[in-house]
Amino acid sequence: MQTIDKYHFAGKKAFVRVDFNVPLDEQLNITDDNRIRAALPTLKKILADGGSLIIGSHMGRPKKNPNPKYSLKSIVNHISELLDVQVQFATDCQKADAQVAALKPGEALLLENLRFYAEEEGKPRGLADDATDEEKAAAKKAVKESQKVFTAKLASYADCYVNDAFGTAHRAHASTALIAKNFSEENKMFGYLMNKEVTAVEKLMTNTARPFTAIMGGSKVSSKIDIIENLLSKVDNLIIAGGMTYTFVKALGGKIGTSICEDDKRDLALDLMKKAKANNVKIVMAVDAKIADKFSNDAKTSFVNVNEIPDDMMGMDIGPKTEAIFAEVIKNSKTILWNGPTGVFEFENFSHGSRAVGEAIVEATKNGAFSLVGGGDSVACVNKFGLTDGVSYVSTGGGALLEVIEGRVLPGIEAIRGY
Repeated sequence: MQTIDKYHFAGKKAFVRVDFNVPLDEQLNITDDNRIRAALPTLKKILADGGSLIIGSHMGRPKKNPNPKYSLKSIVNHISELLDVQVQFATDCQKADAQVAALKPGEALLLENLRFYAEEEGKPRGLADDATDEEKAAAKKAVKESQKVFTAKLASYADCYVNDAFGTAHRAHASTALIAKNFSEENKMFGYLMNKEVTAVEKLMTNTARPFTAIMGGSKVSSKIDIIENLLSKVDNLIIAGGMTYTFVKALGGKIGTSICEDDKRDLALDLMKKAKANNVKIVMAVDAKIADKFSNDAKTSFVNVNEIPDDMMGMDIGPKTEAIFAEVIKNSKTILWNGPTGVFEFENFSHGSRAVGEAIVEATKNGAFSLVGGGDSVACVNKFGLTDGVSYVSTGGGALLEVIEGRVLPGIEAIRGY
């Protein structure tokens, strides 16, 4: 497989798929540019080699072409500042031939939001609510056919293809997977960010030092079923945290008050515990909780046993006994995955448990453990608590990371590797 370090970009045009889906305020100003900064090493390497850049990305989920709210024109100046190159802008990603042809070595062109076209995702748009199955099938076939033309046009702009968008690697879209088929094995590769992500996840899942501990948080068991089931064949310890705790507690006969709970998933929770036992996986759950009388930072709070929550109270975070238990397991681990906070960390009053978990991971990492933090809320946690530099790797992947953990092959990775 080709690598970006070995490739000579001099005199060549490179189509680089990045993930510049950054958050904007109402005035269309960037509020967090981490995703742009993460791709800079790849972009700067190509320019420094004497290559030229055609940068492709999506932003949001636009339903029409164009939609000013999701236009990448809003971010072109900031990209120019970070790259120290005046980045040009193509208002139509399918009609950029002249601008691409005029690109000189060391220059860059940003294409308009690829998702302005239905062909990028390969999904028909504008179907009537009462469309028949035949109409839906015809529309889907039509957009798939036009997707080939769309993809070929993007590929025609460049001599090589670089995928540096791990966050979209789980999507079999035109610019993330299909386009790679238009380039030979020698002319397609991962960017630096993508390669770091893939390497980190593979180290976690296949080159595992033990004990391996996964901390799974979040509000719903249903959203983590596939992940948990796949982890049960890989981890030594599974820490159940966050709102999903209360589904397990109730399934075991505990009192959870008004805490979040998926009543229809209680049997599933018990089944997962049985599977864990059969696989010699230790399930670690909260023994106490910080409870509140309302979903608010200034709620009245107290600590109780996690299975003895009063009827008019709700669990909002783990308690000090649980913090100590979780920390002990984490500190004795050699591989750690953290996906999901222990409580409503957005409220300062209920962030202590997540902070304690993060600090335990940092301590374990200092002692030689490999730690990977992934998923929006977990990443937000380590950023909020200033712990980012203390863990081995913070994934930008979100959904892509979760699908890898579930055991799926990501189209964006397969398209480069060929398997």
